[in-house]
Amino acid sequence: MCGCSTHQTEASQAVDRPPDVLSLKVEDMTCGHCAGTIRKAIETGLPGTSVEADPASKLVSVLGSTDLVSIKAIVAEAGYTPIEV
Repeated sequence: MCGCSTHQTEASQAVDRPPDVLSLKVEDMTCGHCAGTIRKAIETGLPGTSVEADPASKLVSVLGSTDLVSIKAIVAEAGYTPIEV
């Protein structure tokens, strides 16, 4: 790896991510409204979860559930296409 700060920052972010966070890529999440819809659907469908949905990176991160099948089903039911990362 080169010595520039870009790679060092990316590496530290990957290490800092909690191991119990599930992440999905949702290519058809294009705006803040989409992100809010996905977040609300997951948090309503799986009480106790905390969801971050970022339309810029197309990533949805879920803390508080290990049930990937249910999370993908909830996102699909909300009208989006989840892809495992």
